[in-house]
Amino acid sequence: MQQHEPSLLTRFKDLKQTNPKLRMNQAAEQLNVSEAELLAAHIDGKKTIRLTNDFKDLFKAIERLGYVMALTRNNSVVHERKGEYHKISFDGHVGLVLDPNIDLRIFINRFSFAYATQVETPKRTLRSIQFFDEFGTAVHKIYLMNEEHIETYHQVVSEFTAEDQTPEVHVQEGAAEEPTYESEIDESAFLEDWANLQDTHDFYPLLRKYKVERTHALEIAEGRFATKISNTKTREMLEKASERQVPIMVFVSSRGVIQIHSGEVNKIKVMDNWLNVLDPEFNLHLREDHIAHSWIVEKPTEDGIVTSLEIFDADRKNIATFFGARKPGKPELDSWKSLANDLLTREEELA
Repeated sequence: MQQHEPSLLTRFKDLKQTNPKLRMNQAAEQLNVSEAELLAAHIDGKKTIRLTNDFKDLFKAIERLGYVMALTRNNSVVHERKGEYHKISFDGHVGLVLDPNIDLRIFINRFSFAYATQVETPKRTLRSIQFFDEFGTAVHKIYLMNEEHIETYHQVVSEFTAEDQTPEVHVQEGAAEEPTYESEIDESAFLEDWANLQDTHDFYPLLRKYKVERTHALEIAEGRFATKISNTKTREMLEKASERQVPIMVFVSSRGVIQIHSGEVNKIKVMDNWLNVLDPEFNLHLREDHIAHSWIVEKPTEDGIVTSLEIFDADRKNIATFFGARKPGKPELDSWKSLANDLLTREEELA
């Protein structure tokens, strides 16, 4: 008699028996499938449901869920922020959520799948809406935090339930295509344009104009607008920001979302390779051992110089970017400028 290969769901359950604390993305990696494929294997029309691809309307419906936790991650860092979704708008494929607590930039053209899922834990039932790109990689997750909105959650899920509830999904193989970069550019013209920036948002168009990869751009600007620093500086920056109560901005990107925290950080804790911020409304979980390149970067604006700490992995992909908290039209905080200068001064002392 021919033996059938165990189903993906069976293999997952076997894996969870040996390691009950394994997260979905970790299990997917061990099972050699994407997280979207593993979640699709759980589709039962009750606890895990495939949603339609009306992503814009679905995001606007999230506002009805009240107090939630927004989660955006990449391979090196997890950014979790609690609050409410407000001021949700889309212009073409670019979306904004502009609440003081939930602050997102959404690139909806990179969204391919959405699911609603309920997971039982020893403490509570986790109800979430999760979005994935065409490769089955999570781009954004939203977790219900308020018990009063459970009925509303089910209403939203019902409104956006897809007709097809087949417990499988087909994702693209491979990885996202990298942009084309020039190996050589007119460096003097590039630096002149950098010197004439009016807004930090003009930096991305500048990189696109010259077709220059971001860390290559920082190398070109080294000594003028960028300074390479030790990979331990992120921990030092967070600890000093906590000690001095300097409000900061923390940007973390997936392929489909940029998620931003603005405010103070308080409880900084290191556990093994993880550098963590463990505050009531904001959690950051950063793999310190993934940091391969660290830079202090200056960008001219109409409001004066804006300084950032930018960290990258061994493949030169951005892990996270940190600024002093600020609003357009306001100069950089003196407390952040002082903290950044301290990082540079300390670096020079150790050189």
